[in-house]
Amino acid sequence: MRKLIAGMKLSVDGKIEGSEGYADWVDAWSDDYGVTSQVDACLLGGGMYPGYEQYWTALQNEPDKPLPMTGKLPTPAELEWARFSARTPHYVLSSTLTSSLWPQTRFVRGLEDVAVLKQQPGRDIYLVGGARTTTSLIDAGLVDELRLIVYPLVAGHGKALFATAEQRRGLDLRKVQQLPEGRLGLVYGID
Repeated sequence: MRKLIAGMKLSVDGKIEGSEGYADWVDAWSDDYGVTSQVDACLLGGGMYPGYEQYWTALQNEPDKPLPMTGKLPTPAELEWARFSARTPHYVLSSTLTSSLWPQTRFVRGLEDVAVLKQQPGRDIYLVGGARTTTSLIDAGLVDELRLIVYPLVAGHGKALFATAEQRRGLDLRKVQQLPEGRLGLVYGID
């Protein structure tokens, strides 16, 4: 069976967004948590997908222009992720979205559809997010691995990664990696 691997960036106090509604401490969204070599599909929630599609489409179409959300030129890693995302099927968990700009995007309507997706042949699936989708899939027992990049700051007010968690879940620490600028890479198996 394919593994579903979630990756998220967060502050030391567990926030994925600050009080302004975004993670202003994240310089680039291209960190792939080491998953690109082992996945052949991405899964996102319907709340996150429109902005994700807009961001990476802008980068794919105009790689030499500043990005719409950051105003900065793309990094080499962002250009690599844009190429990866253009050729990789994306599944969107949504009961309302019905169309996308990307031809390789498909919609899944419920948790049972995600379970079926995991049973299909292929490599692992990268759960890009958002937080609500990640938490609901962890609560449903569908996420096999959680990869976090922890930033060395206390965000204070903001959106917590597990704010909507409904149950306690054990984690098995598999890897710790010190990253540049005081960040930590953590890999957990989920019991």
